[in-house]
Amino acid sequence: MDRTLSAPGKLFLSGEYAVLWGGVARILAVGPRVHALVRPRPDRQVDVVLADGRLSGPATPAGVRWEREVPEAFRFVATTIDLALRLLGTEGPGFSAAFESSPTIDGLKLGLGSSARAVVLAAEAARYGLEAHYDTLKLSLLAHADAQGGKGSGGDVAAAFAGGVVRYRKYDAAKLLSAASRGGLLVAMEQSPSVDLARMGDPVFPMLFAFSGHSASTTALVKEVERKFDEPTRRRFVERSDSLGETLETGLLRRDFKAVELASEGLQSLLWELGVTRDEGLDRILNLARTFGCVGKQSGAGGGDGAVLFAPDSEAQRTLLDALLARGIHAFAIQPDRGLQGEV
Repeated sequence: MDRTLSAPGKLFLSGEYAVLWGGVARILAVGPRVHALVRPRPDRQVDVVLADGRLSGPATPAGVRWEREVPEAFRFVATTIDLALRLLGTEGPGFSAAFESSPTIDGLKLGLGSSARAVVLAAEAARYGLEAHYDTLKLSLLAHADAQGGKGSGGDVAAAFAGGVVRYRKYDAAKLLSAASRGGLLVAMEQSPSVDLARMGDPVFPMLFAFSGHSASTTALVKEVERKFDEPTRRRFVERSDSLGETLETGLLRRDFKAVELASEGLQSLLWELGVTRDEGLDRILNLARTFGCVGKQSGAGGGDGAVLFAPDSEAQRTLLDALLARGIHAFAIQPDRGLQGEV
């Protein structure tokens, strides 16, 4: 029987960069959702269909024997399916899985976590197609790390899986990555610690997302920051980020807009100090938000992508949204969305 899956995108409320160095991130799951369709097959063939085309091959205990070199567009999905087969050590059954493309503006990604959604949907699609039982979140975190050469925090993966607003601390996938390459992945997975993930309450203030007008390379920005800042500097950054993140959460849950304002401004100032995150489009959005009695901060690594904006009430949210759209800035209202979902 066919099965439809869907997963949300993500926006960082706090903890950018800090989460890479042991800090806490607060991440919001948001729409628009992306969908996938899974269909069992009577043979061992695995078919993956994206907007870019089709990739196929027979399932083996070491992964799919893909018929050609895996194209870049298929990297995250193919890596996830290969790891699912390695985890199970099985030659099938086969399945077909079609994945919807993440939303773009003029061909630009919005910074909502397209690769994270891809691995979460692929992990669940493989679980259903292979008739398997495993921890979809852990496999997704492993696949995302593997596809990025061990880089990244996995926060966007956790948000896409769990939904709502989550507090998350980086999951160390090093032992799982080693087991995936040398064998014993099933045992390593069973013995691995739990993911440090918890849901917080939904924010009480209306929110918006505004796109800066261009996409940024998170990998390049992180590499530059880690080249410039030594361990003591990173620790001080994490301490300040965690403190401001806690203030932001308190303000969002207790209807204290002044706390939200102070925390957002503090978090943004902290991120500007990194020296690589500042962006003209983000500056414009944040200045406009202040003009209309709202406040915001970049969401993610900066250097582009977008900002999450907080309004004191619905009227201020509508006024700011109209102002953004009137200036040609792509923006929309956001609220916490459900995590990974599946249905017949």
